[in-house]
Amino acid sequence: MATVSEKMEILHEKLKHAENMGGEERIKKQHEKGKLTARERLALLFDDNSFVEVNALVKSRCHNFGQEKKDLPGEGVVTGYGTVDGRLVFAYAQDFTVIGGSLGEMHAEKIVHICKTALKVGAPCVAMNDSGGARIQEGVNALSGYGKIFRCNTNASGVIPQISAIMGPAAGGAVYSPALTDFVYMVKNTSQMFLTGPKVVESVTGEKITAEALGGASTHTHTSGVAHFAAENDEDCINQIRYLLSFLPSNNMEDAPCVDTGDAPDRISETLNGIIPDNVNAPYDMYDVIKEIVDNGEYYDVAKDFAQNIITCFARMDGQTVGIVANQPLCMAGCLDYNASDKGARFIRFCDCFNIPLINLVDVPGFLPGKQQEYAGVIRHGAKMLFANCEATVPKVTVILRKAYGGSYIAMCSRELGADQVFAWPTSEIAVMGPQGAANIIFKKSENKEELTKEYVDEFATPYKAAEMGYVDAVIDPEKTRPMIINALRMLASKHEVLPAKKHGNFPV
Repeated sequence: MATVSEKMEILHEKLKHAENMGGEERIKKQHEKGKLTARERLALLFDDNSFVEVNALVKSRCHNFGQEKKDLPGEGVVTGYGTVDGRLVFAYAQDFTVIGGSLGEMHAEKIVHICKTALKVGAPCVAMNDSGGARIQEGVNALSGYGKIFRCNTNASGVIPQISAIMGPAAGGAVYSPALTDFVYMVKNTSQMFLTGPKVVESVTGEKITAEALGGASTHTHTSGVAHFAAENDEDCINQIRYLLSFLPSNNMEDAPCVDTGDAPDRISETLNGIIPDNVNAPYDMYDVIKEIVDNGEYYDVAKDFAQNIITCFARMDGQTVGIVANQPLCMAGCLDYNASDKGARFIRFCDCFNIPLINLVDVPGFLPGKQQEYAGVIRHGAKMLFANCEATVPKVTVILRKAYGGSYIAMCSRELGADQVFAWPTSEIAVMGPQGAANIIFKKSENKEELTKEYVDEFATPYKAAEMGYVDAVIDPEKTRPMIINALRMLASKHEVLPAKKHGNFPV
């Protein structure tokens, strides 16, 4: 019978074996591809010496095709918890050095266990994906593993923040867990996501395409909108995740951390007084407005390369995290289209899940017209914005800078959709449509059409009709936008709104 010291030695040998992952040769290949190992990634994510590994000694139970003879340290995934800036976070990192990070039954069980534990204690969960896909030798057990992960992601949705980082390949069923989480990062040149790879695409459709063009970071951050952030390398990706976490609460029962930014809440910005061009159709950069009103001009853009006609970003105002939804006049004149509606609705719903107040900066001439938009379902997608704003019960402040026309004015969180405070700049125009176009319709047959049109434009190309009817709480000097928003947020801090009892609404997906 082994002595105590011998038993201790056995334990240390097993743990050391797990720590060595797939061995020096495979680790070297991982580095040659410009990728860090699973353990290196986790070490970067967590505060120094805070990571606690879980289930390091789990082994596969598969006996098909000689699997029982294979050495698979840690089952190809490292799981555990630790602190990020002193706050509890759970994470897992797939280990490509062990059988390509492929997912089998016990690999999935480790992931599900860490996700469920994060859900129990109310802490964010970060997934670092680097996997060749399902472990074919394990057949339906591997598919069952994916299903369990998907259900766990869904149960955790809206309860704890879930962040996915694609740091290598993700194909087939492996792409759906990231898609179910709140935010997706991709690393340029080393990560890909697709349901079917280039070879399958070519065999089925005859189309030749590279893995990068089919599912690389640029494709998914610019074109598909599947990913929200692109990173230069693994280190940049993990640093960005740490930064994102600083804006977020740990769970849906808490508020985001309040930070002393040193920026005076009553600071005014004279720059804003001259930011709107005299020509109502001339563009300007909405980011210039955002920089002037948020703490220290600092914000974190979400999905910045997708649907650039709308901006969604996190920032702080008086140290408090806020979510900003803003039209961008530099792109498509700030019109809403089907992609912008999707992007805006998803961001609004995330902020509402996690008690983050919403600031809407409005300069929107309408929904983008055209056959392509109608065929793509702009009505259905636009309804997502309406639904998301109506459903959101967090404090909602809307500032109308210039154009606010028709249904797009409503979609950008008008009073009717639940805006708690609505401010308008003197340059704003709130109407069913552009006043010039409206006048041309109303006075089409009038003899003194030009005179009547001028009178109509002078009267209705303003915020004052809306203010007279109570749809606008105050017409404000642009320079006072920051203190007005901050005062509104302070007033709304104790807001409590209860929606009708239901299982859930039928979101127009």
